[in-house]
Amino acid sequence: MTKASYPVQLIAPKRHGDARGWFTETYNLSTFAALGITCTFVQDNHSLSAPAHTLRGLHFQTPPRGQDKLVRCIRGRIFDVAVDVRRGSPTYGQWVGAELSAENGDQLFIPIGFAHGFVTLEPDCEVTYKCSDTYAPEADGGIRWDSVGIDWPLPAGVTPELSDKDKAQPALADFDSPFPYDGRPLAPLA
Repeated sequence: MTKASYPVQLIAPKRHGDARGWFTETYNLSTFAALGITCTFVQDNHSLSAPAHTLRGLHFQTPPRGQDKLVRCIRGRIFDVAVDVRRGSPTYGQWVGAELSAENGDQLFIPIGFAHGFVTLEPDCEVTYKCSDTYAPEADGGIRWDSVGIDWPLPAGVTPELSDKDKAQPALADFDSPFPYDGRPLAPLA
């Protein structure tokens, strides 16, 4: 199976550097199409999480307002995750994660049908992400961060900083998924 056959992808854009610093292309329609990513991005989001161990997620938008996301960390370091919530998927409830940082420049593509979340690994992290649909409050959804078995890289005894919304999300076991399985199983990130 080629990389493009997998729904969630870790993307490492090339950096071209010299004594002044570096330059990178973070998105190119043709390059992403060659990876099987053909959505059109229509909204960019930018968040700042001041305290270390801030956890945002696990979020998604339901059909017909689902969002593909392309996530990157532009300041600090985060552990970014995607959870398969497509009903009928052989990898339903399974997750993949990767460290994204300003230093490594990696990005995570998360398609519709996956819950997304991240935890900050240091203070003052900034995250940007592109979305394939605009925010729709009526389609806003999520599952509880601790109901999936994600191995969050939190120090022993540390409870993450959570929003009231994220504290109240339903557990995965109580979630009735509106997302269909598209035949592409979740696979480990390259």
